[in-house]
Amino acid sequence: MREPVRVLVVDDDPLVRAALAMVLGGAVDLELVGEATDGDEVPAAVAASAPDVVLMDIRMPRTDGLTATELLQATPDAPEVIVLTTFDADDQVLRALRAGASGFLLKDTPPVAILEAVRRVAAGEPMLSPTVTRQLIAHVSAVRPAGPAEDRQTRARTRLDLLSDREREVALAVGRGLSNAQIGAELYLSVATVKAHVSRLLVKLDVANRVQIALLTHDADLV
Repeated sequence: MREPVRVLVVDDDPLVRAALAMVLGGAVDLELVGEATDGDEVPAAVAASAPDVVLMDIRMPRTDGLTATELLQATPDAPEVIVLTTFDADDQVLRALRAGASGFLLKDTPPVAILEAVRRVAAGEPMLSPTVTRQLIAHVSAVRPAGPAEDRQTRARTRLDLLSDREREVALAVGRGLSNAQIGAELYLSVATVKAHVSRLLVKLDVANRVQIALLTHDADLV
């Protein structure tokens, strides 16, 4: 992780942008390198500022944060994305996580927690707790027909069947929200070995980050 961590803020509300700029300005290891007012401005803003992390509003008038996240993840060396929302059970948040976002924050999150989230995501660490992930998935599943959910479970289990026994253990531990150090202690592996397993999981499961590994294990109903 390079320092300072470069952050781009994307939100159509000038007050939110100003508040986030003030929060980021108080951290010596973080740098606000740009702002955008809508999702359609994101590609140009990212190209101009080369951020490590994008704080992305989920609801914007022209191009929403979901679409902007999907477009970003399709580009080489895409920055990490944290979606911002006023709702903690927003189905668009779950869609953004599936599209490759590294986590989400409520807009009323305390400043210290926002700074810590940016640091963790920039370092490649998971940001969602297992409890938050389960609540989000449960909310969305409750308002969807059973058929698609069952299909999603079958697809998730088929993908996880590609893993070795050890890789599967690591994937399930990631799904429970454990850090690399915690996984190593539980499975009697070095942290370096855990990192190697996680890297292989990203390739074999064709996912962008640890959050998507966790979502896949939840889709499979294994954690």
